[in-house]
Amino acid sequence: MNPVAALVRRSIALALPPRCPACGQVSEADHRFCAACWAGLRFLGPPWCAACALPFDHDRGEDAWCAACLDTPPAHAGARAAVAYGPVPRDVALKLKYGGRLAAAETMARLMLRLMPDDAELLVPVPLHPRRLWSRGYNQAVLIAGTLSRIGGVPVSVDSLVRTRATSPLRGLGRRARARTLAGAFAVPAHAKPRLKGRSIVLVDDVYTSGATAEACTRRLLGAGARQVTVLCWARVLDAAQD
Repeated sequence: MNPVAALVRRSIALALPPRCPACGQVSEADHRFCAACWAGLRFLGPPWCAACALPFDHDRGEDAWCAACLDTPPAHAGARAAVAYGPVPRDVALKLKYGGRLAAAETMARLMLRLMPDDAELLVPVPLHPRRLWSRGYNQAVLIAGTLSRIGGVPVSVDSLVRTRATSPLRGLGRRARARTLAGAFAVPAHAKPRLKGRSIVLVDDVYTSGATAEACTRRLLGAGARQVTVLCWARVLDAAQD
């Protein structure tokens, strides 16, 4: 490296040291959590429900489903989440979603990448309604999907799924009420259907709560010809009280 460039980089590092994505304390490197926040992350993976990523207390087999998914099978081919929703993952998600900390998208994507399906052919972020997008200025799912595409090599399409109407908050609603609220809220534009036909899609979002949004999006993508849809997100809510 050029000596002058090296000096400039060291000076920037001293003036603007890397900070923990959750609490803001100085950390070892960009996108690295401090020791306390790292300890507050619960990484998810098998043994878990193959349909919704709900952790199991013992191994029930690679394709085992939880009781809720057996009762009401999801349309998607499985949901995957990097971490369990809690104080640290929540802080990172909120900094991205409402705090304008766009670098948090890369923090999330780096930890989500290990769960990328081997057969992924196209990343599709969960869309925002245009009014919400205008007020916020960006869609956090698009930022996460874009980073996953860059570091994981899977192409992303930000216009294959659109939100056609705004919906009221889903907090506190039951499964059926959530489904009714989201009915007709998403659509696949005609120009995007050839792009989806026969392909294995990864639906990208920040937080998986009840799965209602993922289910509504999945049905639209499958209806447009996608071969299958897998859900990939940053955090999964495990405790209904956190909804």
